[in-house]
Amino acid sequence: MAGKVCVEGITLVTGAAQGIGREVAISFAKAGARGVIFADINEDGAQEAAGQSQKYAKQSEYRGLSVKVDITSEESVASLVSIAVKEFGRIDYAVHSAGIEQFEKAMITNIQGTMLCYQEPLWYESRHSKKSLGRGSIINLGSVNSYCAAPGMMPYTSSKHAVIGITKTAAIDNFKAHIRVNAVCPAWVDTPMMQASLQRFPQLGPMIKVASPLGRAATVEEVADYIVFLSSPSASFINGTGLIVDAGLKLTVYTP
Repeated sequence: MAGKVCVEGITLVTGAAQGIGREVAISFAKAGARGVIFADINEDGAQEAAGQSQKYAKQSEYRGLSVKVDITSEESVASLVSIAVKEFGRIDYAVHSAGIEQFEKAMITNIQGTMLCYQEPLWYESRHSKKSLGRGSIINLGSVNSYCAAPGMMPYTSSKHAVIGITKTAAIDNFKAHIRVNAVCPAWVDTPMMQASLQRFPQLGPMIKVASPLGRAATVEEVADYIVFLSSPSASFINGTGLIVDAGLKLTVYTP
């Protein structure tokens, strides 16, 4: 889908060093973005991904920029936005993809991190006042767990439910600014994070094959295509919602 959807302008992606975030950032380059900010706490990974994106860029003047950020730090997120505005002049699309699976850190990363990344991209300080960065789109990364629960996953599920609350409130807060705010909510996605989970819990692999209607996890490209679509003019009337990417998993009944 990313190859069929044109998304011009400047894109900021957190969690862009690997997994969904990396694929999303590169997909924006493929879709015609003039510039993409690859933001991640993994500075080397973000830099490598930004370099790779140059190979796929549609715009001749495209530029990929890597920036180190800790999304749980208000100061770090503010610095990220300042750098983006200094380098590109504006942010048209913001995608918050950074997250973790360690449950003891899930609440602060998935909730506070999403909140800070929602707040900061909308405004920057000029010499005289706060200025809007312009009309555009913000995409948060939710989960199928934003709408349903699973055994033993209370912190993660609670944090992903909160992402939907933040998304809906942010959409309302930005009606006048004409900035759309949505969430993409995938089930299992074949990322380095999922592969690490498979190492810790080998039984997860067979469970995915049984539970998923397609018998597999989503690819990062399938999720990235959805995010690019939501940021494009083709999704101009979609706002304040969480769109599920799960091959119909949520329609089925979980049987332990």
